[in-house]
Amino acid sequence: MSNTGKTTGTRTTQTQQVEVPLGPRTVQVPKGGLYDRYRMQTDLDEVARDPRVPGVDWFRDQPKTEVQSNIGPTFTPNFYYAISTARLVMVAPTHRLRRRLPDELDPLEIAPGLGLASVILFRYDVADIDAYNEVAVGIAVRPPHHGGLGTVDLLAALKNKHLDSYVLSLPVTTDIAQVRGHDGYGFPKWVTDIDVEITPTRTYGRVANDNGGLDLELTAPTPTQHTHRSGTAVSALTSYTQFNGGWHGTFNQTNALASGSQFLPRGIELTLGTGRLSDDVRSLAPIRTLMFDVMTSGQLALHMPRVLAL
Repeated sequence: MSNTGKTTGTRTTQTQQVEVPLGPRTVQVPKGGLYDRYRMQTDLDEVARDPRVPGVDWFRDQPKTEVQSNIGPTFTPNFYYAISTARLVMVAPTHRLRRRLPDELDPLEIAPGLGLASVILFRYDVADIDAYNEVAVGIAVRPPHHGGLGTVDLLAALKNKHLDSYVLSLPVTTDIAQVRGHDGYGFPKWVTDIDVEITPTRTYGRVANDNGGLDLELTAPTPTQHTHRSGTAVSALTSYTQFNGGWHGTFNQTNALASGSQFLPRGIELTLGTGRLSDDVRSLAPIRTLMFDVMTSGQLALHMPRVLAL
Protein backbone atom coordinates (compact mmCIF):
# COMPACT_ATOMS: atom_id res chain seq x y z
CA MET A 1 0.00 0.00 0.00
CA SER A 2 1.40 3.39 -0.99
CA ASN A 3 1.53 6.57 1.03
CA THR A 4 -1.18 8.12 -1.16
CA GLY A 5 -3.72 5.96 0.61
CA LYS A 6 -6.32 3.35 -0.08
CA THR A 7 -9.47 4.62 -1.78
CA THR A 8 -10.86 1.45 -3.33
CA GLY A 9 -11.30 -0.34 -0.03
CA THR A 10 -12.75 0.86 3.25
CA ARG A 11 -11.80 3.88 5.30
CA THR A 12 -8.72 5.52 3.82
CA THR A 13 -5.66 4.23 5.64
CA GLN A 14 -2.00 5.19 5.39
CA THR A 15 1.24 3.46 6.33
CA GLN A 16 2.63 6.72 7.73
CA GLN A 17 0.78 9.77 9.08
CA VAL A 18 1.67 13.24 10.28
CA GLU A 19 -0.43 15.59 12.39
CA VAL A 20 -1.46 18.97 11.00
CA PRO A 21 -3.59 21.75 12.57
CA LEU A 22 -6.96 22.76 11.14
CA GLY A 23 -8.18 25.70 13.18
CA PRO A 24 -8.61 24.47 16.77
CA ARG A 25 -8.38 20.82 15.69
CA THR A 26 -5.56 18.48 14.73
CA VAL A 27 -5.91 15.82 12.05
CA GLN A 28 -3.68 13.18 10.54
CA VAL A 29 -2.75 13.22 6.86
CA PRO A 30 -0.46 11.02 4.72
CA LYS A 31 3.20 11.75 5.29
CA GLY A 32 4.66 13.09 2.07
CA GLY A 33 1.19 13.52 0.53
CA LEU A 34 0.01 16.64 -1.25
CA TYR A 35 -1.42 18.28 1.84
CA ASP A 36 1.63 17.50 3.95
CA ARG A 37 3.94 19.03 1.35
CA TYR A 38 1.91 21.92 -0.03
CA ARG A 39 -0.89 22.92 2.42
CA MET A 40 -3.36 23.68 -0.42
CA GLN A 41 -0.77 25.45 -2.59
CA THR A 42 0.01 22.39 -4.65
CA ASP A 43 2.66 22.52 -7.36
CA LEU A 44 0.70 21.85 -10.57
CA ASP A 45 3.81 20.70 -12.40
CA GLU A 46 4.32 18.07 -9.70
CA VAL A 47 0.71 16.93 -9.98
CA ALA A 48 0.97 16.71 -13.76
CA ARG A 49 3.65 14.04 -13.37
CA ASP A 50 1.20 11.73 -11.58
CA PRO A 51 0.04 9.11 -14.14
CA ARG A 52 -3.45 9.14 -12.64
CA VAL A 53 -3.94 12.83 -13.47
CA PRO A 54 -5.27 13.52 -16.99
CA GLY A 55 -3.79 17.03 -17.09
CA VAL A 56 -3.69 20.28 -15.11
CA ASP A 57 -4.38 22.99 -17.70
CA TRP A 58 -7.94 23.52 -16.40
CA PHE A 59 -6.54 24.51 -13.00
CA ARG A 60 -3.97 26.98 -14.28
CA ASP A 61 -6.67 29.55 -15.05
CA GLN A 62 -8.06 29.39 -11.50
CA PRO A 63 -5.69 31.22 -9.18
CA LYS A 64 -5.99 30.43 -5.49
CA THR A 65 -6.63 33.08 -2.86
CA GLU A 66 -6.06 32.95 0.87
CA VAL A 67 -9.15 33.30 3.09
CA GLN A 68 -9.87 33.14 6.80
CA SER A 69 -12.24 30.39 7.95
CA ASN A 70 -13.26 28.19 10.88
CA ILE A 71 -10.36 25.92 9.98
CA GLY A 72 -7.89 28.79 10.05
CA PRO A 73 -6.30 30.50 7.05
CA THR A 74 -6.63 28.38 3.93
CA PHE A 75 -6.43 28.67 0.17
CA THR A 76 -9.40 28.37 -2.15
CA PRO A 77 -10.44 26.70 -4.42
CA ASN A 78 -9.68 23.18 -3.23
CA PHE A 79 -8.54 21.26 -6.30
CA TYR A 80 -9.38 17.65 -7.11
CA TYR A 81 -7.14 16.51 -9.97
CA ALA A 82 -8.45 12.99 -10.68
CA ILE A 83 -11.98 12.00 -9.68
CA SER A 84 -14.90 9.78 -10.66
CA THR A 85 -18.53 10.17 -9.62
CA ALA A 86 -21.92 8.50 -9.97
CA ARG A 87 -25.25 10.23 -9.37
CA LEU A 88 -28.56 8.43 -9.00
CA VAL A 89 -31.43 10.90 -9.49
CA MET A 90 -34.83 9.88 -8.13
CA VAL A 91 -38.31 11.40 -8.30
CA ALA A 92 -39.84 12.04 -4.87
CA PRO A 93 -43.01 13.71 -3.57
CA THR A 94 -42.54 17.41 -2.97
CA HIS A 95 -44.23 17.28 0.43
CA ARG A 96 -41.71 14.68 1.63
CA LEU A 97 -38.80 16.75 0.34
CA ARG A 98 -40.17 19.88 1.96
CA ARG A 99 -40.24 18.16 5.35
CA ARG A 100 -36.46 17.77 5.21
CA LEU A 101 -35.68 21.28 4.00
CA PRO A 102 -35.23 24.42 6.09
CA ASP A 103 -37.99 27.01 5.69
CA GLU A 104 -35.71 29.22 3.60
CA LEU A 105 -35.41 26.63 0.79
CA ASP A 106 -37.96 25.10 -1.59
CA PRO A 107 -37.72 21.87 -3.60
CA LEU A 108 -37.09 22.17 -7.32
CA GLU A 109 -40.19 20.66 -8.94
CA ILE A 110 -40.17 18.79 -12.25
CA ALA A 111 -43.97 18.56 -12.17
CA PRO A 112 -46.64 19.64 -9.68
CA GLY A 113 -46.02 17.72 -6.47
CA LEU A 114 -42.82 16.05 -7.69
CA GLY A 115 -39.21 16.95 -6.99
CA LEU A 116 -35.76 15.40 -7.17
CA ALA A 117 -33.56 13.58 -4.67
CA SER A 118 -30.16 12.06 -5.32
CA VAL A 119 -27.57 9.63 -4.05
CA ILE A 120 -24.06 10.48 -5.25
CA LEU A 121 -20.82 8.49 -5.02
CA PHE A 122 -17.49 10.32 -5.11
CA ARG A 123 -14.04 8.82 -5.53
CA TYR A 124 -11.19 11.32 -5.24
CA ASP A 125 -7.90 9.72 -6.29
CA VAL A 126 -5.67 12.82 -6.37
CA ALA A 127 -6.58 15.99 -4.48
CA ASP A 128 -5.09 18.88 -2.50
CA ILE A 129 -6.25 17.12 0.68
CA ASP A 130 -5.22 13.68 -0.62
CA ALA A 131 -7.33 10.69 -1.59
CA TYR A 132 -10.68 9.83 -0.05
CA ASN A 133 -14.20 8.60 -0.82
CA GLU A 134 -17.53 10.30 -0.14
CA VAL A 135 -21.26 9.66 -0.53
CA ALA A 136 -24.07 12.22 -0.50
CA VAL A 137 -27.83 12.20 -0.13
CA GLY A 138 -29.33 15.49 -1.25
CA ILE A 139 -32.36 17.38 -2.48
CA ALA A 140 -32.49 19.60 -5.58
CA VAL A 141 -33.69 23.06 -4.55
CA ARG A 142 -34.77 26.24 -6.26
CA PRO A 143 -32.36 29.16 -6.27
CA PRO A 144 -33.19 31.39 -3.28
CA HIS A 145 -35.49 34.37 -3.90
CA HIS A 146 -36.83 32.97 -7.19
CA GLY A 147 -40.56 33.64 -7.26
CA GLY A 148 -41.40 32.23 -10.69
CA LEU A 149 -42.48 28.77 -11.74
CA GLY A 150 -40.35 25.84 -10.64
CA THR A 151 -40.24 24.51 -14.20
CA VAL A 152 -38.62 27.76 -15.31
CA ASP A 153 -35.92 27.31 -12.67
CA LEU A 154 -35.44 23.70 -13.79
CA LEU A 155 -35.04 24.62 -17.47
CA ALA A 156 -32.66 27.44 -16.58
CA ALA A 157 -30.58 25.10 -14.43
CA LEU A 158 -30.34 22.49 -17.17
CA LYS A 159 -29.50 25.08 -19.83
CA ASN A 160 -26.80 26.73 -17.73
CA LYS A 161 -25.55 23.43 -16.24
CA HIS A 162 -25.83 24.96 -12.78
CA LEU A 163 -27.89 23.17 -10.13
CA ASP A 164 -28.64 24.03 -6.51
CA SER A 165 -28.86 21.51 -3.67
CA TYR A 166 -29.29 20.92 0.02
CA VAL A 167 -27.26 18.02 1.42
CA LEU A 168 -28.78 15.80 4.10
CA SER A 169 -25.79 13.54 4.71
CA LEU A 170 -22.21 13.40 3.47
CA PRO A 171 -19.98 10.72 5.03
CA VAL A 172 -16.28 10.59 4.09
CA THR A 173 -13.29 8.34 4.71
CA THR A 174 -10.65 10.71 6.11
CA ASP A 175 -10.43 13.00 9.12
CA ILE A 176 -9.20 16.00 7.12
CA ALA A 177 -12.17 15.73 4.74
CA GLN A 178 -14.56 15.49 7.70
CA VAL A 179 -13.13 18.45 9.61
CA ARG A 180 -12.79 20.69 6.57
CA GLY A 181 -16.27 19.76 5.34
CA HIS A 182 -18.01 20.09 8.70
CA ASP A 183 -16.17 23.00 10.31
CA GLY A 184 -15.23 24.89 7.15
CA TYR A 185 -18.31 24.36 4.98
CA GLY A 186 -21.08 23.39 7.41
CA PHE A 187 -21.81 20.04 5.74
CA PRO A 188 -23.21 17.06 7.73
CA LYS A 189 -20.05 14.96 7.53
CA TRP A 190 -18.77 12.02 9.54
CA VAL A 191 -16.06 9.41 9.00
CA THR A 192 -16.93 5.84 8.11
CA ASP A 193 -15.90 2.97 5.84
CA ILE A 194 -16.83 3.64 2.21
CA ASP A 195 -16.03 1.58 -0.88
CA VAL A 196 -16.33 3.30 -4.25
CA GLU A 197 -15.30 1.70 -7.54
CA ILE A 198 -16.32 3.31 -10.82
CA THR A 199 -15.14 1.72 -14.05
CA PRO A 200 -16.36 2.00 -17.67
CA THR A 201 -18.47 -1.13 -17.12
CA ARG A 202 -19.51 -1.18 -13.46
CA THR A 203 -20.37 1.28 -10.72
CA TYR A 204 -20.29 0.21 -7.09
CA GLY A 205 -20.55 1.94 -3.73
CA ARG A 206 -20.98 0.68 -0.20
CA VAL A 207 -21.23 2.69 3.02
CA ALA A 208 -20.86 1.14 6.45
CA ASN A 209 -22.93 2.23 9.44
CA ASP A 210 -21.59 3.01 12.91
CA ASN A 211 -21.53 -0.69 13.80
CA GLY A 212 -19.70 -1.79 10.66
CA GLY A 213 -22.86 -3.17 9.05
CA LEU A 214 -24.55 -2.02 5.87
CA ASP A 215 -25.92 1.50 5.66
CA LEU A 216 -26.30 1.86 1.89
CA GLU A 217 -25.11 -0.01 -1.20
CA LEU A 218 -25.40 0.85 -4.88
CA THR A 219 -24.55 -1.45 -7.79
CA ALA A 220 -25.23 -0.60 -11.44
CA PRO A 221 -23.88 -0.97 -14.96
CA THR A 222 -22.01 2.15 -16.00
CA PRO A 223 -23.66 4.11 -18.83
CA THR A 224 -21.70 4.36 -22.06
CA GLN A 225 -18.95 6.92 -21.61
CA HIS A 226 -18.19 9.80 -23.95
CA THR A 227 -14.89 11.68 -23.85
CA HIS A 228 -14.70 15.48 -23.63
CA ARG A 229 -11.86 17.85 -24.25
CA SER A 230 -10.87 19.54 -21.01
CA GLY A 231 -12.95 22.64 -20.35
CA THR A 232 -15.74 21.81 -22.83
CA ALA A 233 -18.06 19.95 -20.42
CA VAL A 234 -18.00 22.02 -17.24
CA SER A 235 -20.98 22.03 -14.86
CA ALA A 236 -21.56 23.85 -11.59
CA LEU A 237 -23.36 23.20 -8.32
CA THR A 238 -24.19 25.47 -5.40
CA SER A 239 -24.88 23.77 -2.06
CA TYR A 240 -26.53 25.64 0.80
CA THR A 241 -25.53 25.23 4.44
CA GLN A 242 -26.38 27.04 7.65
CA PHE A 243 -23.61 27.64 10.19
CA ASN A 244 -21.89 30.45 12.09
CA GLY A 245 -25.34 31.94 12.61
CA GLY A 246 -26.18 32.40 8.93
CA TRP A 247 -26.58 30.88 5.48
CA HIS A 248 -23.71 30.09 3.13
CA GLY A 249 -23.41 28.96 -0.47
CA THR A 250 -20.63 26.60 -1.56
CA PHE A 251 -19.85 26.74 -5.27
CA ASN A 252 -18.07 23.94 -7.10
CA GLN A 253 -17.26 23.30 -10.73
CA THR A 254 -16.79 19.91 -12.36
CA ASN A 255 -14.67 19.40 -15.48
CA ALA A 256 -15.96 16.18 -17.06
CA LEU A 257 -13.46 14.30 -19.22
CA ALA A 258 -15.36 11.03 -19.68
CA SER A 259 -19.03 10.77 -18.75
CA GLY A 260 -22.37 9.26 -19.69
CA SER A 261 -26.02 9.29 -18.63
CA GLN A 262 -28.98 6.97 -18.87
CA PHE A 263 -32.59 8.10 -18.64
CA LEU A 264 -34.91 5.69 -16.78
CA PRO A 265 -31.96 3.33 -16.24
CA ARG A 266 -32.21 -0.41 -15.78
CA GLY A 267 -30.11 -2.67 -13.62
CA ILE A 268 -29.89 -0.26 -10.69
CA GLU A 269 -29.64 -2.00 -7.33
CA LEU A 270 -29.97 0.40 -4.41
CA THR A 271 -29.95 -1.44 -1.09
CA LEU A 272 -30.91 0.38 2.09
CA GLY A 273 -29.69 -0.95 5.39
CA THR A 274 -29.50 0.61 8.84
CA GLY A 275 -27.87 4.00 9.19
CA ARG A 276 -28.05 7.71 8.56
CA LEU A 277 -27.88 7.54 4.77
CA SER A 278 -30.63 4.94 4.50
CA ASP A 279 -32.78 6.86 6.98
CA ASP A 280 -32.43 9.99 4.85
CA VAL A 281 -33.36 8.18 1.63
CA ARG A 282 -36.40 6.55 3.25
CA SER A 283 -37.55 9.90 4.65
CA LEU A 284 -37.82 11.24 1.09
CA ALA A 285 -39.99 8.33 -0.14
CA PRO A 286 -38.52 8.18 -3.67
CA ILE A 287 -40.97 6.93 -6.28
CA ARG A 288 -38.68 5.86 -9.08
CA THR A 289 -35.23 6.36 -10.59
CA LEU A 290 -35.17 9.05 -13.24
CA MET A 291 -31.53 9.34 -14.30
CA PHE A 292 -28.16 7.75 -13.71
CA ASP A 293 -25.11 9.94 -14.44
CA VAL A 294 -21.59 8.55 -14.22
CA MET A 295 -18.28 10.31 -14.79
CA THR A 296 -15.38 7.89 -14.94
CA SER A 297 -12.82 10.68 -15.38
CA GLY A 298 -13.04 14.26 -14.27
CA GLN A 299 -11.75 17.10 -12.12
CA LEU A 300 -13.26 19.48 -9.60
CA ALA A 301 -12.68 22.91 -8.07
CA LEU A 302 -14.41 23.43 -4.71
CA HIS A 303 -14.64 27.00 -3.44
CA MET A 304 -14.91 28.04 0.20
CA PRO A 305 -18.48 29.02 1.18
CA ARG A 306 -19.74 32.58 0.90
CA VAL A 307 -22.21 34.27 3.22
CA LEU A 308 -25.73 34.60 1.79
CA ALA A 309 -28.81 36.56 2.76
CA LEU A 310 -31.74 34.12 2.58
